[in-house]
Amino acid sequence: DSLLQEMTIYNLYLFDRDGTLLFYHEWIRTKYTSMSKEEEAKLLYGMLFSLKSFSAKLSPADMKTGFMSYKTSIYRLSLYETASSLKFVVNTDNESSQQEIRDLMCSLYSNVYVEFATKSPMSVPGEMVTSNLFRTKVDQFIKSSSLFTNTA
Repeated sequence: DSLLQEMTIYNLYLFDRDGTLLFYHEWIRTKYTSMSKEEEAKLLYGMLFSLKSFSAKLSPADMKTGFMSYKTSIYRLSLYETASSLKFVVNTDNESSQQEIRDLMCSLYSNVYVEFATKSPMSVPGEMVTSNLFRTKVDQFIKSSSLFTNTA
């Protein structure tokens, strides 16, 4: 049994394979930009695309998973990509390990996204997930995680 460290989860982005923002949710955000959420998401996706390409080119070995995160002195941005190229991007403080965050995102995908977005009759591939049930389930899932703490 490993000791899980609590962390602050700031926000979550979900992109499809084409870079379309499918979902955004924030728990704690103390700094806002002058950009719209759509502009911010496009900028973030462009940066992820570049970082993935850059890290693949610089890698001394064949990369199976590719770019997974970067860390600053303040926060960590983590990417979890599914087999169908859905991209879950989460900003957290930098207390938890990359593996703990990956496990959380993998579980979010299989237990929440698949169950409440993919299987929803209202779901349209390539369009924003607007279901209130999905938003509620994401919020409950993250807040009930052993990693989640609500202190900024």
